[in-house]
Amino acid sequence: MRLVPLVSAAIATACLSVSVAQAAPTWITIGEKPYLQLLKVAPEVRAVASRRVPVMKPELRGSSTLVQGAESVYAVQVDDEVLDQLSEAVHRELHRCGSYVRHASEAEALAVLHRLTTPVAPQRLPSYAVDNPELVNPRLPLMQASNILSTITQLQSFQNRRHNSSHGANASNWIFSQWQALNPGNRRDVRVTQTTHTTTPQKSVEFNITGSGNSGETIVLGAHLDSINGGSSTAETQRAPGADDDASGVASLTEIIRVMMASGYTPKRNIRFIAYAAEEVGLVGSRAIVAALPGRRDRTVGVLQLDMTAFQGDATDLWIYTDFTNASQNQFLASLAATYLPTLTVGYDFCGYGCSDHASWHNAGYPASFPFEASDATFNFSLHTVNDTTATFGNQADHALKFARLGLAYAIELASDGTPAAAVTGVAPAVRTATAAAPTPARTR
Repeated sequence: MRLVPLVSAAIATACLSVSVAQAAPTWITIGEKPYLQLLKVAPEVRAVASRRVPVMKPELRGSSTLVQGAESVYAVQVDDEVLDQLSEAVHRELHRCGSYVRHASEAEALAVLHRLTTPVAPQRLPSYAVDNPELVNPRLPLMQASNILSTITQLQSFQNRRHNSSHGANASNWIFSQWQALNPGNRRDVRVTQTTHTTTPQKSVEFNITGSGNSGETIVLGAHLDSINGGSSTAETQRAPGADDDASGVASLTEIIRVMMASGYTPKRNIRFIAYAAEEVGLVGSRAIVAALPGRRDRTVGVLQLDMTAFQGDATDLWIYTDFTNASQNQFLASLAATYLPTLTVGYDFCGYGCSDHASWHNAGYPASFPFEASDATFNFSLHTVNDTTATFGNQADHALKFARLGLAYAIELASDGTPAAAVTGVAPAVRTATAAAPTPARTR
């Protein structure tokens, strides 16, 4: 995952990227400030194209009042080996990790730039009505923090979950077996699969529930299964527990699935739960899954990403990130929290281009949202290090439980709608909602 506001030689080393098993050179799209760092480590590199992309940002950190902003995104061809140097420079100078997306070709990278800046045809979005309390409320108390913590603990016990290590492959297989075990066995609408990718040996894992009445439409809930700490030469020996980043997200998905199966929930829309492979090296797994969508008969109408849910960095409970996400669906999340989790507070922030797998979906034009554990200034600074263990969040999963419950409400409210999504034009503005903590000025990037 994402941005790192802590400068130390140890963590800078930990944020080194690794090369995906593919022929160099490769194509990436990258945000504006990371691009300037790329020019420093590889002066010969030049973008073949760039676009100024409009994004919504909070007026003040935490505030639900959004203002129009913009970020430049570039399409660049680089050698794989340059990405290690780029990641180190981005961490050292910008206090971030990532901020780029790998692509299969120049054409794909340019197509992403085009989609990010070109007015789209009328979208077909769900109604976003919050009207299924009889399905949501009885299931919320069934969710247990202890179950989430158990899954996180199991995942952090792997030496690492690096996409190109044997441990990363074993972690994928373990999640697959755990999700298979959650299927009660007599449900023909449930299927658990692993997806093979051409550019990484790690497989993504899916738990699919076929809808009973509106199966032409699908919602997606995702998290990434890989972890990272160091360069590719240490893939087998490095220690990368990744408890928060992102065992917490996978564990939250697992608890949603468990409760749905144990309570016999049957959706009307399809639901895809996905543990993505190779997020840490350019959103590889999610990008490949999105690229395969034209071959499917169903249409995705909503995407939720859970990446780091266990560490509460400030008084606000749920942070909704507003850039490179869908404003209408973000407001829907705030409405879900107000209805089903009324004691929790909601804040708003932004994280830049390519900060997690939701960007793969947003880049392709699908409505995606990214609720996060803390603000961009106060999240878990131990990510991508040997210290990303359950100890950093007190060996409990109470905070992650909030996101699991939000995800359950999201899934049931959208998937229980048997009405085809309606065509709409434009994007609805975000509605002002109260926040608990007094907002602080947003950090200049």
